[in-house]
Amino acid sequence: MPADSEHARLHMVGRAISIGVIVCTVITALLVLHEVVSNPRTDDAEVFANFIGMAPLVNGPVMHLYVMDNEWVRAGAPLFDIDDRPYAYALAHARSDQSALEGQIGDERRLIAGKSSGVDVARANALSAEASLARSAAAVEEAKADVGNAEAAVERSNAELKYASDNLHRIEPLLTRQFVTVDQVDQARTLEISRTQAANQARSQLALAEAGLLASQAQYKQAQAVLEQSHQQVEEATHNVTTLRPLEGQLPGKQAAIDNALYDFDNCHVVAPFDARVTNLTISQGDYANAGKAVFTLIDTRTWWVVANFRETQLHHIHQGMRADVYVMSHPTARYNGVVDSVGFGVTPDTDLVGRLSAPGLPDIQRTLNWVHLASRFPVRIRILNGPSDDFRLGESATVIIRGYADHEPGK
Repeated sequence: MPADSEHARLHMVGRAISIGVIVCTVITALLVLHEVVSNPRTDDAEVFANFIGMAPLVNGPVMHLYVMDNEWVRAGAPLFDIDDRPYAYALAHARSDQSALEGQIGDERRLIAGKSSGVDVARANALSAEASLARSAAAVEEAKADVGNAEAAVERSNAELKYASDNLHRIEPLLTRQFVTVDQVDQARTLEISRTQAANQARSQLALAEAGLLASQAQYKQAQAVLEQSHQQVEEATHNVTTLRPLEGQLPGKQAAIDNALYDFDNCHVVAPFDARVTNLTISQGDYANAGKAVFTLIDTRTWWVVANFRETQLHHIHQGMRADVYVMSHPTARYNGVVDSVGFGVTPDTDLVGRLSAPGLPDIQRTLNWVHLASRFPVRIRILNGPSDDFRLGESATVIIRGYADHEPGK
């Protein structure tokens, strides 16, 4: 009986231990699941950095090569030189063309100044002709006034002569009757004679005034002809004056040719645009470099990030601004701090599901199994905040753990 009780007690202890192990396992599993859900992680990640293909902008042989493959260079450090002699000649030729054009403009400006002086002289002559015409018009008006005065004097003289003649004819018959004296008749006869002479003189004055009017009118017509000729000379001189617009319009083109030649000349000396690592160097000194064809690659070492591929079921736990822990395989014990920059919104569709679909520019993230339906993976870009750039290599594997927002501030 004691043996049975001991056996029962051991059985109860074993069951309790089993239950405890199961409970601990469940709790541990729940804790692990919570950790995985709360802090998504993946080892499907790679280290990336910006990189550019360094291609010369001009053609020519490489005269100097200042870098070696995989060398680190600072921003502004010389990389290589292209033979700049043809571009120096082109720059000198462009500057010579501009100087020649400026000299031509100077000569033309002096010619225009001389022709402009001729225009001024012609305009002065036209003004003088206008003044002469005005004087002639005044002389004509004055001659017309003289003619009018002479005609009035003739009329007045004729009236006075008629009065003297009528008076003489009236008193002569009275002399025989001695109603008048001989002296009175003589005075009347003398008055008639003087009035006749006055009338003749008035007619002469009228003829003279009319001749003066004709002369003034002739001078007026002559002044009109001179004025018309002066205007024609002004117009002709004005048309002879050229402008600088055709030559000055060539100046921007000449300056553009200089700028283009200077641009090519300056681009014969190639420097590093930023702190970078040289890689894939495929050219040597003396080789001919073609414009636009990359001779090596520069990896921008200023900013590094990790592209981590997370399952689509994990994306709702990952947001921009979350902290992340990054581990790279070359330094597995070193932890680097990162921050989520962005979460991808597109990948190349699975050809097994939708068939071949051209989607240029989208990340191509292949699924590992074809006979089961796997969750798609989307790239999450994580910028590394600390760590020396020499620790990273473009394309090396990494592991990422999302830790949530810093200080519980979303978007920080």
